[in-house]
Amino acid sequence: MLDIRLIREQGGEVERALARRGGAYGIAGLRALDGRRLALLREGEELKRRRNEISRLVGERKKSGQPAGDEQAEARGLGERIKSVEDELGRLEEESAAALLSIPNLPHESIPDGAGPQDNVTTRQWGEVPRFAFTPRSHVEIGEALGILDMEAAARLTGARFSLLRGAGAALSRALINFMLDLHTRQHGYAEVAPPAMVNTKTMTGTGQLPKFAEDLFKIQNTDYWLIPTAEVPLTNLYGGQILELAGLPLSLTAYTPCFRAEAGSYGKDTVGLIRQHQFDKVELVKFTAPEQAPAGLEDLTGHAERVLQLLGLPYRVVTLCAADLGFSAAKTYDLEVWVPSQDTYREISSCSWFTDFQARRINIRFRRGPKDKPEFVHTLNGSGLAVGRTIVAILENFQNADGSVTVPPPLRPYMGGLEVIR
Repeated sequence: MLDIRLIREQGGEVERALARRGGAYGIAGLRALDGRRLALLREGEELKRRRNEISRLVGERKKSGQPAGDEQAEARGLGERIKSVEDELGRLEEESAAALLSIPNLPHESIPDGAGPQDNVTTRQWGEVPRFAFTPRSHVEIGEALGILDMEAAARLTGARFSLLRGAGAALSRALINFMLDLHTRQHGYAEVAPPAMVNTKTMTGTGQLPKFAEDLFKIQNTDYWLIPTAEVPLTNLYGGQILELAGLPLSLTAYTPCFRAEAGSYGKDTVGLIRQHQFDKVELVKFTAPEQAPAGLEDLTGHAERVLQLLGLPYRVVTLCAADLGFSAAKTYDLEVWVPSQDTYREISSCSWFTDFQARRINIRFRRGPKDKPEFVHTLNGSGLAVGRTIVAILENFQNADGSVTVPPPLRPYMGGLEVIR
């Protein structure tokens, strides 16, 4: 959420910054609404001051035995007007709050302009794209031929865009989760959390999923609970309403959770296999920093996600998103895209973002530089470290062999009982 004072005092600059995203966000209307709200606040204060003055006069007149009918009538009229002002003020505050929740974060000045994904900028690449002496098969073909991926059973049990892993496939998923968590906790300094997979509306609103993206979420009927689309939601909300100490920042958390997304509007090849599902597993990375720590924090967090791909030997590239392709809450984002041989292209496997104080302002997470200093909002960052299903896609396709087998990356073998090849 943006600071209403920023919109009030620098509305033109805010509009110009948001124009980089494309579209209109009603800043002029919000400023007008805020102006009416401030005018009513001033009127209410003046009315209450006058009512207190009249009350004092009525008391003095009664004490001296003088009539006070006119003053009492004025006091009643003032009370009615105060009630009207307070009712109108409440309505305007609700309207202002709703409008603020619908405005996205300001793009950071360091990211490129653009009209969409085609204008994203490749920042760096790592690894050699594999060259096969045969036509590479898709992860679905490989997995089903090996008996480790069963899309038909998942569709029968639940429906489209669900998957079922068997045998070495299930073991590979579990190995990836443990490998990632061990790497991030033991080498990268993250504290592990095991959060709920359901959160309430307030929590989902705090990170920006609500109200804008309700159609992409799963709501539990007859409750205030939602299935989480990412562990970012519970992890970032974990310190809601708290004041952290500067000495404890940056604060880094990681978690494995199942994730649930309705994926409204997605279609085509993205919905085949493990690329875009309603339920998937992910290891998430979250950081809380002071504002001056955030740029380095984004580079660190992105590097931690990259390290997973490097250790697994998976070729990838890092892409800086242009302003028009940013997520709602993000000010700057790096996408990690892994090579998918069957599609002859790179596909997103992690999105690492810096949210400035946008989420912290919604959740009210602050820090204090010293015992007597005024609290400030923290900056929040997060990224996938990594999405498990998409990592399985990359492993099956990049390490496939001519005979249909798949070579297990060496770092995962200790987690799979020493298994070197899935046959």
